[in-house]
Amino acid sequence: MKVVVKADILRRNESAAAENAALFARHGIYALNLLGSPGSGKTSLLEQTLKALGADLRMAVIEGDLFTSKDAARIEACGAPVVQINTSGGCHLDAAMVAAALAQIDLAALDLLIIENVGNLVCPAEFALGEDAKAVVLSITEGDDKPLKYPLIFKESAAALLNKVDILPHTNFDMASARADITALHPGIPVLPVSCRTGEGLADWYAWLRAQVETKRAGGVR
Repeated sequence: MKVVVKADILRRNESAAAENAALFARHGIYALNLLGSPGSGKTSLLEQTLKALGADLRMAVIEGDLFTSKDAARIEACGAPVVQINTSGGCHLDAAMVAAALAQIDLAALDLLIIENVGNLVCPAEFALGEDAKAVVLSITEGDDKPLKYPLIFKESAAALLNKVDILPHTNFDMASARADITALHPGIPVLPVSCRTGEGLADWYAWLRAQVETKRAGGVR
C-alpha cells in the first residue's frame, strides 16, 4: 500500500510539474531547481549570482524552507523578487507549491527563475517542479563521501558545485575523489569548485548559467 500511495503522489506531482514547465516555456523562462544540504551555501550562492548577473538577466527566486523567511530576506536585499514557501516540516518542495508561488511573480518580466529547495540531499531529488534543470551544491565540510551516499541527487543534477574551497586546506576533503564519484554517477556533468566567500570559481558558474538561459531563449535543446 505504501508503494501505491507514493506512486500516486509522484504521479500527481508530475502532472503539476508539466503545467509549470509549460508556463516557463510560454514565457521563455529558464527555471533552475537549486538543491543541497542545510549549510551547503545555496543562499550565499544565490546572493552572489544575483549581484553578478542582475544587470544582464531579469531574475526572481522562490525560497523553500521548513520555517522562517530569513533566506528570503537575504535575497530581497539583493533587489530580486522573491516568494517564500514554508513547508512547515516538509522535506521538499512540490510542483503545486511552486505553482502557487508563481502566481505571485510577474513571469513576463523574467529570464531566469531559481528555486532554492529545502535543504536536503534525499527528497528534493525525487520531486520534479517543472524546472529546466537541477543543480546541486555540496560543501566540502560535508565530506567527499556524500555523492556515493546520496547518488540520486547527483544523477539528476545538470551541474554540481563544490562550495567553500577556500577552507579546503583545513579539511580532509578529497577533491579528486569527489569529482571522480560525481562524474561516475553522472558522466559529463560540470563539477565546479567554488567559494562564495572569496569568489573563486564563480565565473565558471555564471558562464554555465548564462549559457543555459541563452539556450532556452533560443528555443534550443540543453
